[in-house]
Amino acid sequence: MGTTFTTLDLIIFFGSLTAVMAIGLLAGRKEETSEDYFLAGREIPWWGVAGSIFGSNVSANHMIGMMGIGFSVGFAQSHFELGAIAGLMLLCYGFLPIYRKLKVYTLAEYLGQRYDDRSRIAYAIIMILIMAVVQLVPALYIGARSTCILMGGDAVEQVSLNSTAAAESPDPSDPDSGSDQFQDQSSNGLKVDRFYYALFVIALAAISASYTILGGLKAVIWTDVMQSFLLLLAGIVLALLTFDQIGGWGEMMLRDQAGAGKMHLYLPSHHPELPWTGVLTGLIALHFFYWGTNQFIVQRALAARSYSEARIGIIAAGFLKLLIPFFAIGTGVAAFYLFQERIPQRTIAPDTAFTELVLLVVQPIGFGLIGIISAGVIGAILSSIDSTMNSAATIVTVDLYRKYINPEASDSQMIRVARLSIVVFVTLAALMAIWVIDPNSDKNFFLQIVDYQGYLTPGLLVVFLLGLFWRGATAAGAFATILAGVPLSGLVELAYNSYLGTIPTIAVYLGTQLNFFHRVLAVILLCGGVHVLVSQLGGTDRKEEPLVWADLGDHDPAALRRFLWFLLLWIVALAGLGYVVYSEQASPTFSAWLGAVTTLILLPFARAAGLGSNLESGNAASTEATALLKNDLTWAILLCSAAVFMMYYFY
Repeated sequence: MGTTFTTLDLIIFFGSLTAVMAIGLLAGRKEETSEDYFLAGREIPWWGVAGSIFGSNVSANHMIGMMGIGFSVGFAQSHFELGAIAGLMLLCYGFLPIYRKLKVYTLAEYLGQRYDDRSRIAYAIIMILIMAVVQLVPALYIGARSTCILMGGDAVEQVSLNSTAAAESPDPSDPDSGSDQFQDQSSNGLKVDRFYYALFVIALAAISASYTILGGLKAVIWTDVMQSFLLLLAGIVLALLTFDQIGGWGEMMLRDQAGAGKMHLYLPSHHPELPWTGVLTGLIALHFFYWGTNQFIVQRALAARSYSEARIGIIAAGFLKLLIPFFAIGTGVAAFYLFQERIPQRTIAPDTAFTELVLLVVQPIGFGLIGIISAGVIGAILSSIDSTMNSAATIVTVDLYRKYINPEASDSQMIRVARLSIVVFVTLAALMAIWVIDPNSDKNFFLQIVDYQGYLTPGLLVVFLLGLFWRGATAAGAFATILAGVPLSGLVELAYNSYLGTIPTIAVYLGTQLNFFHRVLAVILLCGGVHVLVSQLGGTDRKEEPLVWADLGDHDPAALRRFLWFLLLWIVALAGLGYVVYSEQASPTFSAWLGAVTTLILLPFARAAGLGSNLESGNAASTEATALLKNDLTWAILLCSAAVFMMYYFY
């Protein structure tokens, strides 16, 4: 078909796809009960949980999108990985103990038990919309577009650049330019053929749907493990080859210090895409939602054979997440300097930086490396698509079909409905990816996805957090908060962009247009006010047993209070350390080590509070895992310490 793939590349590429499909079909060939189909029989080991969480999260949107933003904006994109550690810890020791103790299939079930069916239905509808449209459609788009460019030949055509746009590319060090330096130009040099784009969308949808429909979550998890391995292999190979081309990581840092300054984590508070004030507030809140209250991710932890194995799987996934700043985002920054050196006349769009880098660095080497990297990319795409379809189908079947249409549904009927749901979702998503999305868009699609989700999720996050930690939260307050989330997002954005952003004293700090992370923070605070107000004014539906964390977590109240106070002091200390670095009273390296060591002090307080206790000690399946993984809190604190180190070191 094209000129990019050699025979060896094609063998590796299609061999990997065949292996993934075979593993998926074999793993799920005996799914007879609904628990088998939706939760893999609750028998997944910790490494399966880790691989599936990592593979489901780090889709092509991450691999390609992260590199594209590293290329166009810089290393500040790493906040998406560093902040994720906070979300993973909240899931591991906050939400998950409750979900597993209640033995729920979906998180909507928890809301139904904590509040009422109104919140359950609202969550189900919003999550189906997010998974089937906001996540599934972009995954098909970015995967098909990248496959076209990697395949080459008839799938892409070379187009002439707009000379004026190329000549007027703005200063990449200007924080206000962001990735717009690439978006306003008329061409990126390669144009994807729409016929082949549509063909690859259909192929990706069909491949992932085949084993997901037949095998359920077990098929999804085992294929995710393999795809995670392929993704890591592809990312590391590409990173090593790229850094070799520019003289290594140290040489890139030297170029960066003398050039665009892309290797800094913290951008000005008025930066249009990644302001430091937004990534440390609104983005952290989005992490809490994504990792703690998102069916798409949590379902993997619900499928673990025990709580202890679920914990260690989550923590292991966190360590894998900390690799992404180096092999994806850092490689994107290296690509920026490499493109300046090798192809200064070319205009590169952010979402094509990955494929352009592969063609520039990997293709001349041969030896099947294009096939390996392409297999990693396709694996990332498939792991995202299959996980999205399975989780959406689980919600449709459990929270809508069994709850309201056929309460006496048999296992075979539920599995049949789930399979039909997957067919509908993947068909609609493929049609939207083909007819709605421009395959030659020059925009940062990763940030657009986060922005869209930010309209739908603040109300849900508040409902989960207050429901889990506040006895006074009522069903009326929860439903009002969910309904208020979307209109409040629009009103906050309108109020700022039309009025507050025009005030110079405000605009100098936050910009003239409201960044979506700042919007998320404002909406969460307003939603919290709505929930508290409605719950207090109409508290007649307050439950006698509200299923809150303090009651279900089996913690020592006094020790827990001591830990929470120390956690607050730790946060204040880290903020003070950040000011010390900002005022240049201490070097980033010294502060990084000090912050990391300070984080380790959390361990004895967390142990005393009982955060690592095994809530399923009566489960025989957990005995071996408990003996082997009893130090999960130690690994959790080490993970947090590593994340804190990076937050100061790359200041």
